[in-house]
Amino acid sequence: MFLKSDINKIEKELERSVAAEHPVLKDASLHLLQAGGKRIRPVFVLLGAKFGNYDIERIKHIAVALELIHMASLVHDDVIDDAELRRGKRTIKAQWDNRVAMYTGDYIFAKAIEKAARFKNEDIHRIISQAMHEMCLGEIEQIRDQYNWDQSLKTYLRRIKRKTALLIAVSCQLGAVSAGAAPKEQSRLYHYGYNVGMSYQIIDDILDFTGTEKELGKPAGSDLLQGNITLPALYAIHKNEDAYQKMSHFIEGSKTKKDDVDSVIELVKNSGGIEYSKELSKKYLKKAYLSLEGLPDIPAKKSLSNIASYIGGRDH
Repeated sequence: MFLKSDINKIEKELERSVAAEHPVLKDASLHLLQAGGKRIRPVFVLLGAKFGNYDIERIKHIAVALELIHMASLVHDDVIDDAELRRGKRTIKAQWDNRVAMYTGDYIFAKAIEKAARFKNEDIHRIISQAMHEMCLGEIEQIRDQYNWDQSLKTYLRRIKRKTALLIAVSCQLGAVSAGAAPKEQSRLYHYGYNVGMSYQIIDDILDFTGTEKELGKPAGSDLLQGNITLPALYAIHKNEDAYQKMSHFIEGSKTKKDDVDSVIELVKNSGGIEYSKELSKKYLKKAYLSLEGLPDIPAKKSLSNIASYIGGRDH
């Protein structure tokens, strides 16, 4: 990948950014950082910046800020979901406790804002603050809708927009904004990122039913166990009364056996929910490709198209 050396710079900058004087904060932050991740948000920032005046020493601070926001949200997510594993490793709340996890998340958020403060452009600060505001609303909605089997497709789509798609959209957009790209290109990149992000999260929700624990880094069916009703399950319960009854009973049980989880996963698979979700994911990807059409034909455009193709192939 032609951005490899720049991604390495961002990785080093991330390590510097989360360094803390307090040993617990330092260890917890590094524990999260070393668990790895795809770093797709920094990649999108860099690719967006290619449509303007690309300067890695300047752009890297936006890339790091957005990855830190993502990381902090994961720490808080794991507390809310009572998750023991992330990417196959123990979460901060599991390694330490909920209090350490919450303060670590807050610390990383603060570091993100500190990074963004290097830029004097008011648009950058407005976009970041609005994104963080929307992400918080998404988390509150997810808590509100836990174990709510009567939610609508619209509610689900709004939640994954706030949970995932928005930060990816903003990553593409802010790369362009921070590099001084034209407003039309900023807008096209935002819409590309939004649609890719929606597709990405839908496929993640599919994989929770079709992937293995080794592939997922957590047990299959984890979303259901945590009371998060995703698109495949939502489709199943709207199409099949038996599915509704079984899943409601499954969630209400205080001790859920692996056989019960497996039977519900099979029920969702047999409902047509996986196929429906794949089709909706493809519709978002098609919109992402359309957003790219008006952009200049530079290598970054091809890379964005390739990323969309990769995302579309994750469910095979």
